[in-house]
Amino acid sequence: MKIILASTSKYRALLVAKLGLPFETVKPLADEEIIKSLLMAENASPIQIAETLSKQKGTSIQSLYPNDVIICGDQLVNFHGKILGKPGTKEKAVEQLMMMNNQFHELVTSTTIIADGKLHHNNNITKMKMKNLTEAEIRAYVELDNPIDCAGSIKIESYGITLFEKIESTDFSAIQGLPLIWISNTLKGLGYELFKK
Repeated sequence: MKIILASTSKYRALLVAKLGLPFETVKPLADEEIIKSLLMAENASPIQIAETLSKQKGTSIQSLYPNDVIICGDQLVNFHGKILGKPGTKEKAVEQLMMMNNQFHELVTSTTIIADGKLHHNNNITKMKMKNLTEAEIRAYVELDNPIDCAGSIKIESYGITLFEKIESTDFSAIQGLPLIWISNTLKGLGYELFKK
């Protein structure tokens, strides 16, 4: 059985590499924006949206890799019920960070592993409190890190860690995109020997 990472995210690929197992990356066939729009129209919760997107990414390529293990995930910021995704532009990133400034938000990381036709799923919720920053500090951060491809405009594996006053997490790697503790536990349960190339 091969391990397939259903993601084009370089951050998730770097995380999966830490398992010490060979894997391939494949672009999911699910249309995230359409799925997200439909779910938001139905007033789905942030967790429901992240979970559905994660599962859809995996099942969209399941028929192509029926005998392999597929890992996929989705991540979004839940700011008092408002969903913040990837900003796409620097100005939008500044807007998102100014909104969350000096306040708590939740980072929802949903992860799915498909193996032997079964779906294994995990929702990881991290509570994060931003420092009280000036607009100049936020703009300087955005210029430095260019977090336009990160949920909530935070590149946590880079300078983004310094935006925070407090982080409450059960698995720090989940903040970066995938919960490696849960993934490695699940793979062990499926019979994988970790760190075996």
